[in-house]
Amino acid sequence: MTSEESREGASRAQTHLTRLVLTNFRNYAALSLELKPGAVVFTGDNGAGKTNLLEAISFLTPGRGLRRAPYGDVAREGGDGGFALHVRLDGPSGEAEIGTGIAGGNTPGEGGRRVRINGATARSVEDMLEWLRVVWLTPAMDALFTGAAGDRRRFLDRLVLAIDGSHGQRALDYEKAMRGRNRLLAEGTRDSAWFEAIETQMAETGVAIAAARSEMARLLSAMIEKLPNDGPFPQADIALAGELEAEIGTMPAVELEEKFRRALANGRDRDRAAGRTLDGPHRSDLLVRHRPKAMPAELCSTGEQKALLVGLVLSHARLTSEMSGLTPILLLDEIAAHLDAGRRAALFSILEDLNCQTFMTGTDATLFSSLSGRAQFLSVDHGAVVPTAGA
Repeated sequence: MTSEESREGASRAQTHLTRLVLTNFRNYAALSLELKPGAVVFTGDNGAGKTNLLEAISFLTPGRGLRRAPYGDVAREGGDGGFALHVRLDGPSGEAEIGTGIAGGNTPGEGGRRVRINGATARSVEDMLEWLRVVWLTPAMDALFTGAAGDRRRFLDRLVLAIDGSHGQRALDYEKAMRGRNRLLAEGTRDSAWFEAIETQMAETGVAIAAARSEMARLLSAMIEKLPNDGPFPQADIALAGELEAEIGTMPAVELEEKFRRALANGRDRDRAAGRTLDGPHRSDLLVRHRPKAMPAELCSTGEQKALLVGLVLSHARLTSEMSGLTPILLLDEIAAHLDAGRRAALFSILEDLNCQTFMTGTDATLFSSLSGRAQFLSVDHGAVVPTAGA
């Protein structure tokens, strides 16, 4: 990062949480934390509840949080079946109060989560994106490059959602329509009118999804160029593998929608035999290469893959800040344990340049010793969180 870019990041007002209150969330019956801007480090033994705190913050964005857990699993065992979290935040638009959760006694489900912003019921969970953006990196993502394509699609769609608040609803609409089409296929329905209505919706939302993903890949690639060629987090080449994504920009969107709709109609017999829809953005993949080594990410060493992933997330955080005008809140779970001393120092320096409030966890406080005096250190011990002086 150049000194000019560093000054630009520092001059952008930081969006940060100043208070976090949890009720019946995971292992926290009741918790209230006062938080400071900048780096916040949670330390404690495995199973103490550090990641639970990050998961709570991840619910300040659409979706089911960084674990993608059913709400019934999030509610504290022994509680009333509900949970709540409330935050006070400060950002470019001033202070705001945001609360979300599900009521006790409700059947857990995506539709059961409610959001209140400054005391008023929000129209949808997407309204939180007007106030803050949340980006995370967890140990479960270490297998991103070697795991299933579905994991990479979800990762990509989460990147898109951070700068395009409508993307989540598009994805839900497409999935709902596809489930309806799959049901018609399974039932042996031959009514063309039903198929045409569903396939038209799939075509419209599918092309919009592919276009948003393609735009993200273009923007993120440009941001990755700002990483130093010989830096601790190597530059990555990213591309999308998918029929729709390959044709974005080659024809007007309405023509591509019609082409996709015809493909769905022509593929009904094949899809009926397969028992599912075989074409569409739900089959796409994110391809990543280690540029300095000219090697696919999945063939790199574990350490190289981690460095690539960190570089992608940091580049995306910078992109999110530029596109939304909001410095994102970063959640980095067990990040220091997987980086050598040089990369840890580089990471902490980059985080300061980004001017983001960053929540980090670790079992060993000494891994964060270089942040002493520059971060808020909190010790976590099975439902209790207390300030410490750091390592």
